[in-house]
Amino acid sequence: MILPIIAYGDAVLRKKGEKITKDFPNLDALIENMYETMYEAYGVGLAAPQVGLSISLFLVDTEPFFEDDTLPVKEREQLKGFKRVFINAKIIEELGDEWIFNEGCLSIPNIREDVSRKPQIKIEYQDENFKTHIEEFSGLLARVIQHEYDHIEGILFTDKISSFKKRLIKGKLSNISKGKIDVEYRMRFPDAKKKR
Repeated sequence: MILPIIAYGDAVLRKKGEKITKDFPNLDALIENMYETMYEAYGVGLAAPQVGLSISLFLVDTEPFFEDDTLPVKEREQLKGFKRVFINAKIIEELGDEWIFNEGCLSIPNIREDVSRKPQIKIEYQDENFKTHIEEFSGLLARVIQHEYDHIEGILFTDKISSFKKRLIKGKLSNISKGKIDVEYRMRFPDAKKKR
């Protein structure tokens, strides 16, 4: 089932996600619905707050980046077939010199900005079977994970841009929260109190 993606301005996007246990109601269906929702919106990651749930859950599928022939071959190979569920995740370490990449977000459609992030992370998380993993990721894969991890911490990529850039996009953000935007996927807008 395709769920509406929560738009910028909704309070749920600012809440820290609560940890969950394996008895969380209908978790398998939720994960399946989140994947379906993400694919419908052509995303590579989706966090539970983006579908209205303040829980520590996000998922990533970077396969679409494999098709991007502007990326180095080594980077593309790392992204091919990477599909993962992250439950109760905690970034343990971020390493390296920050690098800039142009990011977007399904909750903030039609806005993209350059964001600085560290190139390597070490993260502890549980998969959909609640098996605990500690893994290291780098490059674009690390960035996608960091972006989704921010969502469960109540952080948006627009929080990481300069105050000057924030002023430039203030009107666009306001329009998104009011539903004054054309999107090709289902969304729920806080100010407009409507779905599309």
